Amino acid sequence: MVVFFANRDNLQSKRLHDRIRNRLDGGLTDVRRRRTEPREAGQYRVVGEGNPRQFLEEPDYSVTAARIEVGFRLRTGDPYEHYWFNWIEPDRDVLVGWHQDDTHDDLGPVHVQVNDGSAVVEHRPARFLDTHPLDVLERRLDALSDLVTAVEWDDGRPVGFDTSVESL
Repeated sequence: MVVFFANRDNLQSKRLHDRIRNRLDGGLTDVRRRRTEPREAGQYRVVGEGNPRQFLEEPDYSVTAARIEVGFRLRTGDPYEHYWFNWIEPDRDVLVGWHQDDTHDDLGPVHVQVNDGSAVVEHRPARFLDTHPLDVLERRLDALSDLVTAVEWDDGRPVGFDTSVESL
């Protein structure tokens, strides 16, 4: 386990996202930092592509292409950073991820969600991590397989999360 003691007040967005890119570069391909689109919050996203069967260690997983997108907004009106950590399967047009932002106050500071295309299938409260963004990255990477496999499917479409999985 890696422990980060860095002063979060001195974080710089571009440098942080470059460090995220370096971390993801080992397990994914075509890892790159990009500027966000106008509809996205924050300045940057780090995007990496991979084979879900290898990444999730699930040889029978339904698709063979997925990508991870991670972005942090460091300066917010809250006493913590906002972030988006998404698993995206382009072939099925599915997104699964953690979002720590100000969009669903009723769920707490962080939630998980699964999208079918542009439609949100389910939002659920998730565990808040009040720690350095690189530690958040490590913890979310460690839990990603559990989150992705917690998605329930019906007729090839996501319908929500397995309610017995509590550690999201």
